[in-house]
Amino acid sequence: MNAKDGSDLAREPAGYWTGVAHEAGIAYINAEHRKLGVTQRHWMTLNALARSADGLTRAEVGDELRQYLTPQIGAFETYAAVLDDLVDRGYVEADGQERLRLTESGLAKRAEIAARTPAIRGHLHEGIDDADYATTVAVLRRMVANATR
Repeated sequence: MNAKDGSDLAREPAGYWTGVAHEAGIAYINAEHRKLGVTQRHWMTLNALARSADGLTRAEVGDELRQYLTPQIGAFETYAAVLDDLVDRGYVEADGQERLRLTESGLAKRAEIAARTPAIRGHLHEGIDDADYATTVAVLRRMVANATR
């Protein structure tokens, strides 16, 4: 990456850099998750199910996660395979009403991934203080608001 002064950076295309940042971040997260035998979609699903004491139907899991599924994370149309994989691995089971819940094995896998998450976040945030990160997120939120109004 070339060093540029602020006036040069202010002319950089935000759409390009947000796309590159998203692709690089997702690739890194998936590489780290692969070391644990999962993908980011597995992790997202385990978390969604962990947040629901009553379990979720397949449709409800999809509704909850749809907004986060980008082409880099995975197409929504292929999401049923993630749920099937979690069931096949014994991390998730369905009750008589087809409500999905984490099994003891699923809870243990989620805990294993959660224990690694701070290091993944730490690597991605290396050299970025919290104030700069917060400013970046605030700017991105404002850009999204500007683009969608």
